[in-house]
Amino acid sequence: MVHKLMRNIGIMAHIDAGKTTTTERILYYTGKSHRIGEVDDGEAIMDWMEQEQNRGITITSAATTCFWKDAQINIIDTPGHVDFTAEVERSLRVLDSAIAIFCAVGGVEPQSETVWHQADSYHIPRLAYINKMDRLGADFYAVVEEIRSKLGAAPVPIFLPIGKEADFYGIIDLISMEELTFEPTSYGSEIVRNPLPEELKETAETWRERLIDTLSAESEEITDLYLEGKAVPAELLKAAVREQTINRSIVPVFVGASLKNIGVQPLLDGIVDYLPSPWEVPPIHGIDVKTQEEVIVDPDAKEPALGLVFKIQADRESGSLSFIRMYRGEIKKGTAVYNISKNKRERVNRLLRMHSNRYEPLDKVSAGDIAVVVGFKIAQTGDTVGSEAKKVFLEQMHFPEPVISVAIEPKTISDQDKLKKVLDLLKQEDPTFTVKENEETGQLIISGMGELHLDVLMTRIISDFKVAAKIGNPQVTYRESIAKKTLHTEEFHKIVAGKENRAKIVLEVEPLSRGTGNTFESKIDEQVLPREFLDAVRRGVTNAFSSGIMYGYPTIDMKATLIDAEYDEQTATSFAYEAAGSMGFDAACRKADPILLEPVMHVDVMVPKEFIGEVMSHLTSRGGLIESLESKVSREHVRVKVPLAQMFGYSTALRSITQGRGTFGMEFSHFAMKEGGL
Repeated sequence: MVHKLMRNIGIMAHIDAGKTTTTERILYYTGKSHRIGEVDDGEAIMDWMEQEQNRGITITSAATTCFWKDAQINIIDTPGHVDFTAEVERSLRVLDSAIAIFCAVGGVEPQSETVWHQADSYHIPRLAYINKMDRLGADFYAVVEEIRSKLGAAPVPIFLPIGKEADFYGIIDLISMEELTFEPTSYGSEIVRNPLPEELKETAETWRERLIDTLSAESEEITDLYLEGKAVPAELLKAAVREQTINRSIVPVFVGASLKNIGVQPLLDGIVDYLPSPWEVPPIHGIDVKTQEEVIVDPDAKEPALGLVFKIQADRESGSLSFIRMYRGEIKKGTAVYNISKNKRERVNRLLRMHSNRYEPLDKVSAGDIAVVVGFKIAQTGDTVGSEAKKVFLEQMHFPEPVISVAIEPKTISDQDKLKKVLDLLKQEDPTFTVKENEETGQLIISGMGELHLDVLMTRIISDFKVAAKIGNPQVTYRESIAKKTLHTEEFHKIVAGKENRAKIVLEVEPLSRGTGNTFESKIDEQVLPREFLDAVRRGVTNAFSSGIMYGYPTIDMKATLIDAEYDEQTATSFAYEAAGSMGFDAACRKADPILLEPVMHVDVMVPKEFIGEVMSHLTSRGGLIESLESKVSREHVRVKVPLAQMFGYSTALRSITQGRGTFGMEFSHFAMKEGGL
């Protein structure tokens, strides 16, 4: 495989921007599918889970490979719904570039902003594709302006639409200055290129001037030609667009209507022409396990193997499918690799190149590529795998904490073991899904990112895995913290099996600002308390962080400091100091004015104008604090912060207020003090 001819891209967008439809067209034009599957018919190839077809949304990030103009394109299709944030996050982690799809009517919608900023944090070059130009209310130029103002990006149109709404029939290529139309009888496979008609020339020339002006800021060659009044060759323009896209100073903008088969092939050309190969992006960093120093991971196929497991998917026939991105070296089928995160060897039984839920076998996977390993038993999302001789640990992925919980129980005793196995499997697949057993009631409590997240998981448990189970009402997962700084002295003394265990410590606890997390620090050195007992106190305190103060919810944003300790060689034991750490932390927190914190959600509501008054007063009645109201062509967009506890059942209420025409998205914002306790 020639280096330059591989692309690892993601397709990201707000729900309903036409992401899956666009992916379907890409698969059709690249010859991977021989018919076009439609989301509206429930036949999309990438949405292979039964629920995705029923709900019309993408839940799992399916990975597929296709070829265009001799380039291999690995596509990761990511979900557009914020409840599946882990899917988006882990996909972005392994991509080299992305296509952001925007609806020509909706513009930059809330979830587009969330995913865009996630991509910013991973420094991912992007192309923008403004889709649905055939829809009523489509406005290409308004969306370009929104990309600039809302996302802080530098959008540069490479194509312009010809007409809009029902009159949209083709696009203008600003680099070749031609009119492109797509033959409807061949599903747009045949592209007709014609010189620009007179009525389009003025607009095209204005926007081409802007394109050249933007590119000349970083290209002396273009500047010189422009100042001399000479024509700028298309190849020079393309090279400048590519360079500035890869260094993220511009975002090239494409346009089309995927459902009408207009504009998808130029987008494919753009992927090959403007986006980087795995060898053109900055190399990633890892930590050398032996020296604990940062190392640069060079994407060389001849170096020792190193890859990241970015997704686990349960398959009824093959067992666990581990999606892996190779950063260095290669892995061959039938060999063993070392799971550096788990310190265990794992066997690669088979290697597969995925095409949505179908696959083709591979003999090996090399640096820069993405494939699926069958045979890993213990691998989890975020694990680093590679060579035992040269262990490098790749940076961990960070996922948000679940904020909503429900109790789940099997309908019959015989389903109990089956349910536990299925929950373990889902937990391995999804890092934002957790399972706990309530010690007092023996109930299983599952937690996730939102009602839709848990609803989808429940449907999978019942329909896909055929486990008869029932769930309780959703419960909010609160957090606990403290309001003031306190000092506490803890003495522990216990005789176990005739041996005296004694420890005495002085702990200080204090609140930290929201979002800081928990920390433990020691102000004493090993002369006062030997290392093993210091570590025992640390263990006791850090374990107590998760067990709560008053209600048993995890504690957050607190600092515990070991100020002093007494040590007697005769009676000191690790057991005593760990117990003192745990009990001392608990007692100190109870004296420090413990508080209960509740999750507050950031809610975006889109409604037709006539319902806006009623929707806003209803949100206020649920304890919502309205942050902004923005008018769009056909809808109003309200941003509001609401306690999660007040949002249960909101989708039903919104449907009834807006006659089914309102939509909303919700994501975790922050924890705030809950008035009046539980």
